[in-house]
Amino acid sequence: MITRLTAFVSGNVQRVGYRARVIDIANAFGLKGMIENQKDGLVKIIAEGEEERLRWFESAINIKNALIRVSSIEKEYSPATGDFENFGKLVLKGETDSRLDTAAEYLKDLVVGVNKINENLGGLGGKMDRMIGQQDQMLDKQDQMLDKQDQMLDKQDQRLDKQDQMLDKQDQMLDKQDATIGEIQALRTDLKGYMDMRFKRIEADLSELKDMKVALKEKGLI
Repeated sequence: MITRLTAFVSGNVQRVGYRARVIDIANAFGLKGMIENQKDGLVKIIAEGEEERLRWFESAINIKNALIRVSSIEKEYSPATGDFENFGKLVLKGETDSRLDTAAEYLKDLVVGVNKINENLGGLGGKMDRMIGQQDQMLDKQDQMLDKQDQMLDKQDQRLDKQDQMLDKQDQMLDKQDATIGEIQALRTDLKGYMDMRFKRIEADLSELKDMKVALKEKGLI
């Protein structure tokens, strides 16, 4: 059944390409009718076709993107009149010039936005360069700290080498001390043996003198 849909669309829908989008959608569904801007900021749409396709059309024209933002759609269904041969756009007097001015404004805003993006990217590049420079400085400081740590480790190795040398000398001195003690002990042993021998000879001499004294007494010589 052929039906008519009359819709009044509100939101950011004028001078943003909304009508061109709606015309493409209507032609895709095979609908007939028209679309026009209203002085109060609304967009009026009349579409005729099969009711099922009009339902799909109603959902498809609820557009929300970077420029177009439909906030509400007031709609009414009624019998079709067959007044339209295709789906087109009705324009107000002077609207074409206004559209060109609007397009120029959007183009200017787009250029300004692109320039800001480039400036931000340039600033970001400068920040990245500064961050890389700071990172390089931190790496240089880290390398310096590692060099100092290596120097400290070298000095510690030198101190350990000196300590090892001192321990070696101490071991040598202890070895010499042990040798000296051994020699002293050997000398003491030899001296004791010599003194023991001397005491025995003295005792023998004294015994011999005692015997001689006894013999002289017996002979009356003393």
